[in-house]
Formats: sequence, C-alpha cells, structure tokens
Amino acid sequence: MPLWKPDPTFYPSPRDAAAAPPEKLAYVAAFDRSAARPDAIAVLDVDPGSGSYGQVVGWTELPYTGDELHHFGWNACSSSLCPSSPHPHVERRYLIVPGLRSSRIYVIDTKEQPTSPQIVKVLEPGELAKRAGYSRPHTVHCGPEGLYLTALGGANGEDGPGGIALLDHSSFDVLGRWEVDRGPQYLAYDAWWHIAHDVLVTSEWGTPSMVEDGVVGELLLGRKYGHALHFFDLRKRRHVQTVDLGDEHQMVLELRPAHDPTKQYGFVGVVVNVEDLSASVWLWHRDGDRFAATKVITIPAEPPGPDDRAGLPPVIEPFGAVPPLVTDIDLSVDDKWLYVSCWGTGELKRYDVSDPFHPVEAGSVRIGGITRRTPHPAAPDLPLAGGPQMVEVSRDGRRVYVTNSLYGAWDDQFYPDGVGAWMARLDSGADFTFDERFFPHGDAWRGLRPHQTRLQGGDASSDSYCYP
Repeated sequence: MPLWKPDPTFYPSPRDAAAAPPEKLAYVAAFDRSAARPDAIAVLDVDPGSGSYGQVVGWTELPYTGDELHHFGWNACSSSLCPSSPHPHVERRYLIVPGLRSSRIYVIDTKEQPTSPQIVKVLEPGELAKRAGYSRPHTVHCGPEGLYLTALGGANGEDGPGGIALLDHSSFDVLGRWEVDRGPQYLAYDAWWHIAHDVLVTSEWGTPSMVEDGVVGELLLGRKYGHALHFFDLRKRRHVQTVDLGDEHQMVLELRPAHDPTKQYGFVGVVVNVEDLSASVWLWHRDGDRFAATKVITIPAEPPGPDDRAGLPPVIEPFGAVPPLVTDIDLSVDDKWLYVSCWGTGELKRYDVSDPFHPVEAGSVRIGGITRRTPHPAAPDLPLAGGPQMVEVSRDGRRVYVTNSLYGAWDDQFYPDGVGAWMARLDSGADFTFDERFFPHGDAWRGLRPHQTRLQGGDASSDSYCYP
C-alpha cells in the first residue's frame, strides 16, 4: 500500500508555518481595466538568490475578457489538518480565481509547471447562480468541508443579498449556498473564522450596483455602505450576532483573525469615517458569551501639502483633504505585526499588536498616494500613482508584498490621471524598509493592473491552524 502523507505545505500550528522554508514564487492577479484584453495570473520570482529575482517569470492569460480578477485563493491549506473535518490527502495545488465582474471562476493548476500554471476548469456564472443563488464572487478561503467563496450579489441580475457559496475541494463544483440562516445580513464582503471555536465572521461592503461604477457619493454620505460585523455558528451555518460599528464607519472590509487557534479576536479595517475622513482598525473580541468590537487604531485624513505633485480628484475635492482609505490589512502568522495599507495617502503602516487592545506603531513607509506621488527608492525620479493596497506577508513574517490597484472603477475615481502598475517588497525586521531590488512596474505588467498576491506554499492570509 502507498504511504499517504499530508501536503508538506500544511502546517499544524502557526509556529510550524513560520519555521518553514521561504517562498520562491508569488502569484499575482492582474486585470485589464478596459476589458479589451484578457486578465492574467502573473508569476514572479521572489527568491533573492535567483538571477531573475523581482521579475515576472510566468504569465497565464485567461481565455475571456472582462473578468476583473480579484481575491483568489488556494484550493487547500493547513485547515485540512483540523480534526473536526480532516482532508489530509488533498494538495495545495490549485488556485481558485474568481472574476469579480464576470462571475466566472477559474481553477488553475500550479503543480506541474509552477511558472506556467494551467487552467484546468472554468465555472461559468450560471453555475454559481443556479447552485448557490449568488453572483460577483469576491474572496476565496480554503476551510473545513470545502472552499468558501464570498459573493457580493444575488443571482440572475439581482443586486443582493450577497453571501457565501461552498465549493467542493476536489471537483470544484459549486455545492450550494453555505448559509442555512443568514439572519439580517444583506451586504457582503469577506468571511473568515475562529475554526477551533466554530465561529465564522463576515463583513460588509456593498451590492454590485453600489460598487461597480465607483463610490456613489450619495450612498456614502447617506451612510448606506456596510458598517457591521456578523457572527455565525460555523457548524450550524446560522447567524447568531450582529455588531454594528456605527453608520459613520463606512465599508467594513478585510477580516484578519488571530492565527493562534486558542484565541478569539481579530482585526478588521474600515475604509472611511464620513464625519472626518479618517480610517480605522477595529478589534473584535469575546465579551462574556457575546462578541464586541473596539476601535484600536484611528488614522486621520491629511491636508494636501504645498509640494504635492497632483491636485485632489473630484471625488474628494469638496473635502479639501486626503483620506487614508484603509483598504487592506494583514496580520503576521505569529500575531505580532499588523500591516495597514492607506491607499489614499500612499502609506503602509506597521503596528506591534502583541497587546491587541493597544497597538503601537512600529514603522511606516510612503509610496504613491493621491497627491504625494512618492517614488520607490529604486526609481527616485519616477512619481507613482496608486498606493499600497493589497498586502501579503510571508509565513515567517520577514517579507511584505504590496500591489497598487484597488478596483478598476475606484482606481479611476481616486487616481483619474491613471493609477499605473507596480509591486513592491519590504523587509520587516528591526527596520521596516523597501527592498530596492524588488520593484516590478510599468511594462512588466503588460498593460494590466496588479491586485492580490498569493505566495507559493501559503502566506499570512491564506491559512488557518487548528493547533496552537
């Protein structure tokens, strides 16, 4: 009989993951804003000892146009080792890549040709609509029982509600809607869990009509975007609690739960406070037998400076200030460092969150920005648009990758003269600084805009662990 062993990139605990070998490749979703050309998965060499370090070494073009690739994920990860629903013989092999605009889902095999991944299956929009009742797939997480796919829209042209679809680990077929009882949640965005406690958490952005053509000023000022967290019983698939952050806190996005499975807390970013244009990070945590949320980081808006290289875009010109626009956060695997991307001001902040209730800022870099247009150290004469947007952290916490595009229509609103295309890497240790050897930009992206990054073998935002 063959001796079956779990995938070596599955780790029982966060400590094991942090001690694993470093990544050699990064997979990055890149999309064509005009929808005239196909989107692609770019493969980047992230091995500092390689002669092609920092370069795009692979390019898998998709067969259709208009997908707008967004938050993709692995088909399987360390949660496959959990005793409650073990799947130890699946492999972290396939990337599950949703098209946020097209509602099409791609399954891409990275095993046989890691630098030339192959498309092995395409799920058409009708499958998601028919089987789960959803459209506009947004985020993929590998977890117990299968693949959890959050979606912003309802099926057959319906604007909502959004929710979660479940896909099979092996066949990648859409099994159906995950929720048995979604409770009052209507707007959707992200979902993640405290897997050892049977708790699933979700956040809120907006329905397709609220986001696909950019920020709708009337809805924003009317406080109509998402402003709550929702908690579900993971096993029973039932809504149990809503925690409203206050309707001034608009767009509650990325969820980053503690990786330590004995803990029941996590961080979530809020894009903007409509009262003062600040952004914030909140901590959800247990309070008796219920969950509560506490604002632990506030980042104020900035006035345009006299040496700014670009004026304010029309969407924020009436306010006379630049909002930070916290659009992504990421928590290191050891739960020590929280990285916060301020896409509007062009700043990436690092916080020591060893005490999650009292984060301490411990480093900051500037690149891009709505008005500052700060260059990368490797190209000091090249003003950059966009800002740190999607953030991904290596398993050992020493490397941080950022890309600069948020979402096509929003890019165009906040950077109307063009958002450009670039990716950067930072070294995170005693110092927090740019790696000057790593700066794929401009023509490296073949006219597409880079969005989310996934690291070969897993990263800080793709795994959950069942052992402390």
